[in-house]
Amino acid sequence: MADLDFDGGESGASATYPIQASALRKNGYVMLKGRPCKIVDMSTSKTGKHGHAKVHLVGLDLFTGKKYDDICPSTHNMNVPNVARVDYQVLGCNDGFLSLMDDSAETRDDLRLPEGDLAKEIEKKIECEDSFLVTVLKALSEEQVVAIKAQTS
Repeated sequence: MADLDFDGGESGASATYPIQASALRKNGYVMLKGRPCKIVDMSTSKTGKHGHAKVHLVGLDLFTGKKYDDICPSTHNMNVPNVARVDYQVLGCNDGFLSLMDDSAETRDDLRLPEGDLAKEIEKKIECEDSFLVTVLKALSEEQVVAIKAQTS
């Protein structure tokens, strides 16, 4: 019998899960064109003479902000990404990478500073030596800082 190699196992949790298109709701999450998106608009058409009611979804990519849309029969399944939000305390910034600490005092230095106004606001707060938190959104092995929060003790 051939030797089997099981060294590359995973935790068993999937990056997405299926849900019926008619059960999706505005402000929820869905996979559109292979990207994790937040649903910003949704409409359902009436059943045609020979078919199903169709759901028209419009979503914004969680990480790029790009708009995607799709039409799917209401009875078909769509994939929904597992999205996690985590708050980290900002310790500093080195070469465009943030130094962050979570609730259990674990640090990480692998998250890039976001682009645009959010990056400027973070850099300004670091310069002023303010104590603040950033919210990190994670989906499909992608992570990005999406918001700033004042730290409350």
